[in-house]
Amino acid sequence: MSRLTELLARAKAKDAQLGSDLEREFRALSSRRAFGLNFERHKPEVVELAGRPVRKGDKVRVLPPRGATVRGEQRLWRVTSLAGKGENRMASLERMESEAEGGERETGEAVVADLVVVAEFRDFIYPGLVSTGEVKRGGDKPVHTVINAENFHALKALTYTHRGKVDAIYIDPPYNTGAKDWKYNNDYVENDDVYRHSKWLAFIERRLSMALELLNPSNSVLIVTIDEKEYLRLGLLLE
Repeated sequence: MSRLTELLARAKAKDAQLGSDLEREFRALSSRRAFGLNFERHKPEVVELAGRPVRKGDKVRVLPPRGATVRGEQRLWRVTSLAGKGENRMASLERMESEAEGGERETGEAVVADLVVVAEFRDFIYPGLVSTGEVKRGGDKPVHTVINAENFHALKALTYTHRGKVDAIYIDPPYNTGAKDWKYNNDYVENDDVYRHSKWLAFIERRLSMALELLNPSNSVLIVTIDEKEYLRLGLLLE
């Protein structure tokens, strides 16, 4: 969902006629063929905060069954209350999107162990790096650091210490093939997008803009691995 379609849904919830009129004009405008690189800056992704204890008021997703390889449901819920202890601890949930869509407020319950706390990009996140170990074999030679994190927030954290100091960045983003059978989301195209590659472009633009802040402005290189699915759009975006 793009930010614009989200706002249209909220307008329809407040005033059905006004929302319908705005939606009709938006569809007419978006049906016109445009030149160059055109894409909507879609509603940003959410980040799963694995290991974070579930608390009242948190945004959460319901995890798929243990051992399942299918993608879990992507709806967001708000925890309204918690009850019980240990493995039987339960959470009362309220679906976050229902009000924006103009429908009745949807509620439910889930075992706390089956929930994962999430944060949207509009939420405040204060990332920090915690050392989990090191291997020393090079004496006084320069060291390598591996950061295991959501890449956007890792890049954001590095802007505080490495802004304009990075000599080379090599990235291997999802190719947008539509594959759904592996750990990372490689399905950034929605069938109802006005611009078919729009969601992927919004995803990659946020990270490229952050990479630009890290690169040495006078002497550095950016290398991106990509295939035929998106290389033309990516080339325009890089220019």
